[in-house]
Amino acid sequence: MEGCRVCRYTLIPTSILLGLGAAPLWSTQCTYLTVMGNESAKKEGKPRKDVVNRYFGIFFLIFQSSGVWGNLISSLVFGQRPSRETITEEELVLCGANDCLMATRPSNSTHQPSQELVYTLLGIYTGSGILAILLIAVFLEPLQDDQQNCSGKKQLPFWSTLLSTFKLFRDRRLRLLVLLPLYSGLQQGFLSGEYTRSYVTCALGIQFVGYVMICFAAADSLCSLLYGKLSQYTGRMALYMLGAGTQFSCAIALLLWEPHQNQVPLFFLFPSLWGVADAVWQTQNNALFGVLFEDNKEAAFSNYRLWEALGFVIAFGYSKFLCVYIKLYILLGVLILTMVAYLIVEYLEYKNTAEPLSPTQSNPGEEEETQTKM
Repeated sequence: MEGCRVCRYTLIPTSILLGLGAAPLWSTQCTYLTVMGNESAKKEGKPRKDVVNRYFGIFFLIFQSSGVWGNLISSLVFGQRPSRETITEEELVLCGANDCLMATRPSNSTHQPSQELVYTLLGIYTGSGILAILLIAVFLEPLQDDQQNCSGKKQLPFWSTLLSTFKLFRDRRLRLLVLLPLYSGLQQGFLSGEYTRSYVTCALGIQFVGYVMICFAAADSLCSLLYGKLSQYTGRMALYMLGAGTQFSCAIALLLWEPHQNQVPLFFLFPSLWGVADAVWQTQNNALFGVLFEDNKEAAFSNYRLWEALGFVIAFGYSKFLCVYIKLYILLGVLILTMVAYLIVEYLEYKNTAEPLSPTQSNPGEEEETQTKM
């Protein structure tokens, strides 16, 4: 019991440190990929958005694949734990969308793992983190932004960069697009929190959570690579419609589905489809922010991670206070608002690019023809 109290006291500061470290890492990697994609687009003579999309697709292929290996390692390490016996039909009725405050009743979970297994898992993860730092320090090349070099800008102080993050809200497009990262955080929080607890753990047992999340990570990583290449042929709007339609259908199905132990394939199907849609949000959102706010990439990606983190906070914040079906309704409502706001931004961009020339402006082609005749 004393060990549990110590764990509770260390969870909050550990989470804070993890957030402080993850925030600059995410903003930096998004900026790095965008600058690198723009430079490659110039060399290859291709549209910037296509190359940036491809770079983010490759990145999220590698990043999301970590979910496969991480969940596989944890499942194998904790696979020696004894599991609880099969739950009754009365308990199954309270699983799924009908789950209300599941923490107040017994769950189909396993006993607390031994300290030896916990230390083994932490040692594997710590070693992987150290290896990642060494690889970055040795192989990652420094990259200079051509726009900053040409403009002769000096390195801005921290407070100036922080203020530019909030000043970017003057842009109407950003005010509309903040719903995209907000929804991205909400839907990830629902899958990792509510689905794994109210559907998988409640009906099958906690020993299946790792394998279910492997399906999500595998589908997410493969589709990230696919969307990075496919976007140059279909455009980002078609992919956004695909992602929104897939998760909208999954949310409706989860509202109606009554999970049972005899329906094991369905427990793996839903996270796989969720990963197909999540790959859209991960690749296209980052590429969209990088292309639309190319002159303020750092501020744009800082806003992106701020609102995505807020989505996680909201999803985990109301986790213990609302029924699952209410959370699904919230998810559906935010998804609809997000897509409406995104379509407005696409319309504004189309209107700006298709705006006709004013009477005082001449067509460059006509000027060239006139000069040739003279």
